[in-house]
Order: sequence, then C-alpha cells, then structure tokens
Amino acid sequence: MAPGGNRGWLLRLVIAFSFAQGAVSMARPAVSYRALALGADERAIGVIAGVYALLPLFVAVPLGRRTDHGRCAPLLPVGVVLISGGCAMSGLADSLWAMAIWSGVMGLGHLCFVIGAQSLVARQSAPHEQDRNFGHFTIGASLGQLIGPIAAGALIGGRDMAGTSALALLVAGAGGAVALTSLWRIESRTTAGSGKDRGERVPVRRILRARGVPAGIFISLAVLSATDILTAYLPVVGEHRGIAPSVIGLLLSLRAAATIACRLVLTPLLRLLGRTLLLTVTCLLAALLCAGIALPVPVWALALILAVLGFCLGVGQPLSMTTVVQASPDGARSTALALRLTGNRLGQVAAPASAGLIAGLAGVAAPFVMLGALLLLSAGVALRARTRPVGESEDAGERGGARPALGRKSGI
Repeated sequence: MAPGGNRGWLLRLVIAFSFAQGAVSMARPAVSYRALALGADERAIGVIAGVYALLPLFVAVPLGRRTDHGRCAPLLPVGVVLISGGCAMSGLADSLWAMAIWSGVMGLGHLCFVIGAQSLVARQSAPHEQDRNFGHFTIGASLGQLIGPIAAGALIGGRDMAGTSALALLVAGAGGAVALTSLWRIESRTTAGSGKDRGERVPVRRILRARGVPAGIFISLAVLSATDILTAYLPVVGEHRGIAPSVIGLLLSLRAAATIACRLVLTPLLRLLGRTLLLTVTCLLAALLCAGIALPVPVWALALILAVLGFCLGVGQPLSMTTVVQASPDGARSTALALRLTGNRLGQVAAPASAGLIAGLAGVAAPFVMLGALLLLSAGVALRARTRPVGESEDAGERGGARPALGRKSGI
C-alpha cells in the first residue's frame, strides 16, 4: 500500500490510541489518589508525576533514530505492554518509590506508542493528507482524555481510597491492553521498507535549525501546557469560586468534546484558512480565552469560554505534527517528531511548576494569564514560521530557495 491508499490502518490506529490514552488518562489521577492513600504529601505526588514525564526524555531521540531507519509498528505493542504493565503494577505497588518507578514505565510506554504511531501516520500518508490524518489520529487521544478521567472518578471514592484507586489502576491496565487487538498488520510492507536505507544520521542540530521545526515544537509545547494546566488548575479555580467538583468535571469534559469536534472539521477549516492563518488565529483566540478564565465570570460564561477554548486547542497538536514532518530533513522525520515530544515532556514538567509558583505569588487565576501570554507568543511564532514545499529538497532550501507559508500545501 502506497501512501495515500486505503485508510483502514488509520481507523485501527485511532481505536488503539483511544484505549492506550484512556488507560493513561485513567491511571494518572488514580496514581495520585493511591499515593495519597499510602501517605504521600504534595511533594511526593509531584515527584511521582514528574517521573512520568522525565524518564522518557532520555530515550525519545534514540527511539526516533531507530524508527527513521526501521519499522514503526513494533513500537506500538511495546508501548501498549509498558502502559498496561505500568498501570497494573502501580495498582499492586505498596510503596511510593515503587509507584514512582511504575509511573515512569507508564510514561515510557506512552512515549513508545506515540513515536511509533506518529511516525506511521507520517510515513503512510500522502503529503496533502498529513494534516487530515494527523487530525484524525489525535481524535484517539481526545477520546481517551474524555473517557479516562470519568472512568477513574466512577471507581475511586469511599472510605477505602487505597483499594478503589488500586482497582482503577488494574482496570486501566486491562483497558489499555485492549489496544493490542487493533494493531494487526497496521504497517504496510511498502512503507515499512522505505525507512531502512536512509543514509547517514542527520544531526539533531541540523534538524532543529530547519525552518519550521522549532516553530512546530514550540506551538505543540504551548498547546499541551495549556491543556495540562487547565486540567490541573480549573478545579482549584472552582474551589475558590464555589463551583461544585461535578460541574468542574463536566466543564473539562466539554473542553475535551470541543477538541474532538475541532479535529472532525479540521480539513474544511484548512481549505478555508490555510495552515498558517488557522494556527495563528486559534492560538491568538486561545490566548484571549485563557486570560478570560482569570475573570470572575458566571458558570454559563465559563462553559462557553471552555467550549471555544477546547475547539481552538484542538488545532495545535495535529498541525504542529505536520509542520515538523514537512520541515524536517529527509530521513529524520521520526527523530524530529521525537524532538517535538521531548519539548512536550519538558513543557509538562516546567509549565505546572511555573504555574504553581505564579499561583502562590499572585493567586489561582494567575496561571491562566501566564498561559495567555504563552499562547500569544505561539501565535506570533506560527505567523512567522515557514516550511519548504512538499517535494523540494532540503538542500534547495538551504541554498536560499523560497519557502512558502505553512498554509501553502499540495492538494489542500
């Protein structure tokens, strides 16, 4: 199957990603509750959560290198096994250090799956299909993020917090393992062979200097940081404004549902606006909406803000993937995607820490103002970014050949 052929593999990949991401989204709050039941304080919770993001930083680029020169599909079942094992063993662990280790295993599994899956989408999609296919691929993540926390909340509670959180982790492990059923023959022989002979390795510095790659990494970091901080600090804002936890849960689900809706209509939006303008407008609007959360608005207005914000945040991740893929040198796409994921992980560590510091100094609404500034900066980055045309060699671009705006794509 050549790139741009039958897309049954993409549907199976979305299904697998939904189960894998759902397991992670269910397990992460369950890990915190179980750690609290085992006697952890806020600092220990932070360490356990940080290990999830920090451990994969050391293997992201080597995994990207390996995928550039080999197959993508083997990383998918490896990732699912590590995710499911990390979830289940976290439920069985009886010490905080063991929970930290298994949290890191879970994060490593998620990284393996995402690198393999993103590389598969890039390799098996025709250039003009990449925006659409990456958009559909990320629907799997949004579905998992929508269902996972709801499932965790349904299981965790009561007097036996340790027992119910352990049960939630075991269920998350079993649910994640279901992803294995959708991974059969997901990589075609034609595209699998295309990654084996790529010549010499492209240096990381050269990848990062390619116009468009830093922009894609930064936009992805900003959007993911906004999503993470929104999830972490909206309950705190609700507590200060007297909004019930059940309402906060519905508001967060509304945000996730709006993100899914955005990705379903991504293709017509791209035809209407082009990639550059769409990224710029949505980042700019998201910046204003994040700052708006800091205002003491009624619940109905907060719901409206979060719905529009979720729609805007749904654009950044898939389009930043395409930006990085099309801007990266030939033979280094997976490595470039791994660098993008490395930026995401760094953002997941630095953004909550910065938000916590700002909240302590200026109040719980201040982190949303910080997010507004970060997204405003990402809008400027999106406007200035350029990538080389599809089919143009990188050498031609380095000799000074014109590079079009991100919105100029073949076939869209």
